[in-house]
Amino acid sequence: MKPEQIYQDLKDLAERLGVTVSEQSFRASGIPVKSGCCLIKGELHCIIDKNITLHKKTTVLAQSLFDLPHENLYVVPAVRDIIIKHGRKKNSARTEC
Repeated sequence: MKPEQIYQDLKDLAERLGVTVSEQSFRASGIPVKSGCCLIKGELHCIIDKNITLHKKTTVLAQSLFDLPHENLYVVPAVRDIIIKHGRKKNSARTEC
């Protein structure tokens, strides 16, 4: 699959899971901001810096979807593999506080 199609499929899956995905420019904020998911008024939003590479956008979104209940939804195998690959990396990098 083409990288653009994988990213689009991840965004479509996020929508099916009730996650709002938006791309914003963080350059004008003046503060260091990272792409990722957050809860806003009880709703999950994934805000991605539109100036990062497509690979990084895909990684951020895949990591965010890894912990959500997507097992019972049809996901293209290549996209499911990306979610698992990046989700495992994220979880292995976590440290306990």
